[in-house]
This record gives sequence, structure tokens and C-alpha cells, in this order.
Amino acid sequence: MEPFPPALGLSSEQTEQLLRLAGAAPSLHNRQPWRFRLSPESIELFCDPRRRLPAADPDDRELRVGCGAALLNLRIALAQAGIRPDVTLVPRTGGPWALAHVRVAEHADPAPPESELFRAIPVRRSNRRPFLPDPVPLAHCQALVRAVQAEDCWLHVVERSQLGVLENLVRTAHRAQLDDPAFVAEMLEWTGRGPGEVEGVPAASAGPLPEPQDQWVLRDFSGGQARIRLPGKDFEYDPLLLVLCSHSGTRTADLEAGQALQRMLLTATSLGLVASLISQVTEVGEVREELRRLLGGSLHPQAVVRVGYGTPAPATPRREPRELLVDQAGA
Repeated sequence: MEPFPPALGLSSEQTEQLLRLAGAAPSLHNRQPWRFRLSPESIELFCDPRRRLPAADPDDRELRVGCGAALLNLRIALAQAGIRPDVTLVPRTGGPWALAHVRVAEHADPAPPESELFRAIPVRRSNRRPFLPDPVPLAHCQALVRAVQAEDCWLHVVERSQLGVLENLVRTAHRAQLDDPAFVAEMLEWTGRGPGEVEGVPAASAGPLPEPQDQWVLRDFSGGQARIRLPGKDFEYDPLLLVLCSHSGTRTADLEAGQALQRMLLTATSLGLVASLISQVTEVGEVREELRRLLGGSLHPQAVVRVGYGTPAPATPRREPRELLVDQAGA
């Protein structure tokens, strides 16, 4: 096998590990919709249209958010390798699927906070299991807010007075999706995956089957497969709920939101917290607009996140770095 193509002055082994870490980002149904083109001077990020989810994500917003999360991992891994990256979002060259162009700005030692996030990349998980009743400390919540603001986005901490309205929005979106045969078929295809699959949500990562009394975890990721059951254990009644927002609704803002989301999730992991997305409410356009009005109308909700303390969750599978490469002709 030919050596892995190097980029940005890194060795073949370093570049391969760089893409392995970038590919550890979260994405809708673990579709991993990112591709990379490598050259000695740059790394280009593309979204992969073959991994679109047209029923759940007709506008490709979630696809771009996932690619933004992969870009944040790439930035952190480059910083750990001594490279401060210069990133251009949505470059004019590269075609309609080009999302970012990364070059070397300068060489510098990584800062300790970035090193903590770097160590969190391979251990971050989407945890769909019930959380423990321990509350998230205020200092940890403030750290999550700062992480999102560092990527020019906004994190809204859901207030108790907003919980009832938010719950109604989540359930409205959930019912709307279950009433859509195309959505149901798409979700069944990409969840409850068996051993050996390199994409999609495996049954082992699906968490227990949600019960009628569970307030915030409604989606069944089992794909109809057998589920783990935790007798007598309901999902938590009062988790920390966060709404990550961008300041506009552009393609660039989606990428910024993905980077902010991943910085927040890695920060949570480094603090010993776990998280999962309550994504129905942002996937259904009409409900997302209602959530936007709930937040005052100026911000654009990109993700609703449930955060707390929990038990370990298994890793989801990932494609190998070579599978993430765009050929040099750009195909």
C-alpha cells in the first residue's frame, strides 16, 4: 500500500492520524459526511453529497454542522502538532461542496487548554443513556458557554420557565418525523447497525428504549434491533438543557455552529460530563422557527444538547482515514 499522502509539512503517519481525529466528530446518524483533499500546502474540507440525509436534513444544515465539528477536531489536532491553522470557510474555489481551506499560519507550541481538548477527542461519546441525578456545577456550565462563544456562537441555558414550551416543541417535532414515511425509512436504515459497520448508529450505542414517561429522550436509535433495558431506571427528569445558536442562517454560520458544538462537547468531556443531542426540534423547520421565536427571534438555533453526568457509553464506528480522501482530480 502506498504511504498516506502528507500535508502541511507533516509526515504521512502524522497526517493519517490528523484525519483519524477529524473523523471522530459527531454527525447526524453517524453518517460522517466529510471528505478531505490533501496537498503539501493545504487541507481542503468538502462535504460528501453521497452521505446526505434528505428526509431528516433536507437543507443540508446538519451535514454542514457535522463537517464544522470535524473541522474543529482538525484545528485542535494541528495545534497539538505545532501548527496554528489559517482557515477560510466556504472558499470561492473548490466547487459547491467545498467548505473550508486550511493552511499554516505559523508554528507554535499548543496551549494547555487546547491540549485538554485534544485528549478529549478520542473519548468523547454521544451518550443516549440515562444520566445520574447529580447537577452540573455552575462553573462547568460557564465553561461550556465560554467554549461556544470562542467560536463566535451563542449558548442559551434553558430556564425552568421555558422547559414546558421546549418539551412541547420536542414532542411536536418527534410526532411530525414519525408521521413521515421517508424519515422513518431513513432512520431505520442508519440506526441499529450491526457489528462490523463503519457508519450509522450501532444498536450497542442506542441506549435503552425510551419509555412513555421519559421527558427528553424520545428517539429510538435501535433500528428495530434488541435494546438494552435498565429496569426501574427512567431518564432523568431535570437535565441541563442547552440551545446552541448561530448569529445568522448562512452556510458559513452552520460551519461555525459545528465548530462551536464540538468545542462545547470536548469541553464537557474534559470536565467529566456526558452529552447527547435532542435533534428533532432543530431538524423540523417549522418547529425550529418556533424555538427561534422562544429565544427572542434574533438567534438561529442549531442544536439542543442534554448535558449531565452519566455512565460510560461505547464508541461508534468510524471510517478509516483513507476512505475520507478526495482524489486529486476532485472527484
